[in-house]
Amino acid sequence: MATTVVIGTQWGDEGKGKIVDLLTGYADVIVRFQGGNNAGHTLVVDGKKFIFHLIPSGILYGNKLCVIGNGVVLDPAVLLEEMDDLAANGMTISPELLKISLNTHLIMPYHKAMDHAREAAKSEGKKIGTTGRGIGPCYEDKIVRNGIKIADLLDPELFRDKLEENLKYKNFLFKELFNTDTISVDEVYGQYQEYAEKLAPFATNVSVIIDDARKADKNILFEGAQGTQLDIDHGTYPFVTSSNTIAGGACCGSGIGPSKIDCTLGICKAYTTRVGEGPFPTELFDETGDQLQKQGVEFGATTGRKRRCGWLDGVVLQEAVRLNGLDGLVVTKLDVMSGISNLKICTSYDVNGRTFKCMPSNIRQTQAAKPVYMDIDGWDEDITGAKSIDDLPVKARNYLKAMEEIAGIPISVVSVGPGREQTMLINNPFEKG
Repeated sequence: MATTVVIGTQWGDEGKGKIVDLLTGYADVIVRFQGGNNAGHTLVVDGKKFIFHLIPSGILYGNKLCVIGNGVVLDPAVLLEEMDDLAANGMTISPELLKISLNTHLIMPYHKAMDHAREAAKSEGKKIGTTGRGIGPCYEDKIVRNGIKIADLLDPELFRDKLEENLKYKNFLFKELFNTDTISVDEVYGQYQEYAEKLAPFATNVSVIIDDARKADKNILFEGAQGTQLDIDHGTYPFVTSSNTIAGGACCGSGIGPSKIDCTLGICKAYTTRVGEGPFPTELFDETGDQLQKQGVEFGATTGRKRRCGWLDGVVLQEAVRLNGLDGLVVTKLDVMSGISNLKICTSYDVNGRTFKCMPSNIRQTQAAKPVYMDIDGWDEDITGAKSIDDLPVKARNYLKAMEEIAGIPISVVSVGPGREQTMLINNPFEKG
């Protein structure tokens, strides 16, 4: 029995979905513990692409228990659409395969409307780059104790009371501050009661479910969303998400104690990407950046936006190792680096003449950070068919060795392509004694 947390070490989009899919083969329970449908995990299975925004990507196995924890904010419409899409592909999702925490907060129509209204009101240069899916406003209501949980939804009278109270305030803001349309209580109530009927069979106390699985010697995999630098406390604030994306979030977001986590793996692209606004010290604006974007097919799974690309940032990597207590590193998209003769890895920042080995807390310093690089020889060989580390060119192995030395932890997995079979599993966290 083992419990393993998988998180992103960068700004998200590191390829967590594929790695979770791989490790799910050895797990019994897969838990999503934070974020909402602003995250997108893309999998390619038998040549068919699947994109998951809420359901844990382990659902494709058909015989694993998938859990949505209380740390997630859930848009019922999106969840039910994902379930319908899976059903259209012959995978009907039953309550035996999917459990949702009764304490999961619901994204409401007014959260999405507020997201769009606030972003539209910001001047250029001050926009956060939100996906507009209501994630932030939903977490905001949760913190100020105005949120609506699934447990509330399943009590029609309580749900109506909370809905009316919330819309009284929200509609005032829409009308008086943002000059936008107000939202009807009756319309939202009717729609969400339909959701309640469909979601009720899946709702339960998932902390108990997880604890029972652990006591029964089941392997449990915790699936993070976004990346370490998007963490609300430890990321490049304010250009972050609204939840704790680091490994500690698995405990708060699902109801398991920290002493019960056995292993934490960090997913890291062989280069760095970012979607939306915010500082990105190693971003490239030249042909190499275009090459990484093209070869890596760097478009957001959720937004479709082109991802900004740059050299591997060792400062960001070391931050992730420290903040998450990483035991192993998973390197994805190593194949994208093929054909680039001179590679670079950032080892520190120069901020107005000062050397930084960690991410500055002051956003103006972060925006002023200039990367200090080490140079590494690149390789030209196509490595997408490599089955083991020994199959890789010497220069590719040297690049991996440099990543290990910077991170200070061993590499556990290396991915050289989008397919399941294009993954080298070096150290399996579920097979440790």
